[in-house]
Amino acid sequence: MAHTDHQTMRRVLRREIAGTIGLLTDEHDFRAMRRYRSFNFDDHTAYLRQVEDLLKTRAAQGSHTTVALFDPQEYAEYCTDAGLDPDVQSSRTRFTAELATTGPTIPYDGQPLADLVPALVDEAVRQATWEYASTLLARLGACASCGEDIGRAAFVRASHFLVRILDTAQRGDRHLVCSVTGTPETLMSVLHTQEDADGATHLDEAEALEFTTVVAVGLATQSPGGLVMRTSTPGTPDRIYGWRIRGEGLEPLTAGEVFDAYCTDIDSGDLISPESDVDYCVPPDLGDTWQTPGHHH
Repeated sequence: MAHTDHQTMRRVLRREIAGTIGLLTDEHDFRAMRRYRSFNFDDHTAYLRQVEDLLKTRAAQGSHTTVALFDPQEYAEYCTDAGLDPDVQSSRTRFTAELATTGPTIPYDGQPLADLVPALVDEAVRQATWEYASTLLARLGACASCGEDIGRAAFVRASHFLVRILDTAQRGDRHLVCSVTGTPETLMSVLHTQEDADGATHLDEAEALEFTTVVAVGLATQSPGGLVMRTSTPGTPDRIYGWRIRGEGLEPLTAGEVFDAYCTDIDSGDLISPESDVDYCVPPDLGDTWQTPGHHH
């Protein structure tokens, strides 16, 4: 009887343990891991199927699992820095545990792996974009004239712009895209917001942080870039408008410029038929953008 009680308690405790699985999302990364003899998988499709079965089993048992993006190159560097043998299962376990706190992760909520993998990759891109943009801002240092931190001041201005853009938008869901092309690497960030029945706006804080940082890079470096927003409200046409990054501020795009941007093929330059039930228009007035907080000269 005591033995049975102990087994029951262990099963209960096992459900209290949160787990993390490091996932090799593409064939290239999978092949890179096959050079380790202790990695006992030889087919990526079969590997993904086994991972999905394991996730379903853990979920059925009431266990919470987080899926992390496993990068073989980062794993090799981690083992070198930590003095670990990369061809040992325990090393992969330690690296995966590290990913749970520092790397891109997605909680498994029963979604198909075909949906989870793209979301995990998007999360990795978002995190990498934020880290790169943050590094660019930090490297700008202090203004030679006044000593103010240029990157921090640009972030304050970008935050102000984002608040004004959301405050002046019509009710509904919003989809914002910002791109900055004048930096060593082109930066692009996307922000989604949703409005509930009471009119309150909901957004992902990490997504908003990355978006604001990318806008700040454009403002601080005065690089070519732009910001476009699409608002959607049931029963009315979607509205699309935007701004170009100009100096330390945002300059409204004309309705014609927005139409041309959305109705021209990027690769060929050919015209594309405009979407139905969409208005390409001038953005709302954000107020005196040159009086926003932040660094000015």
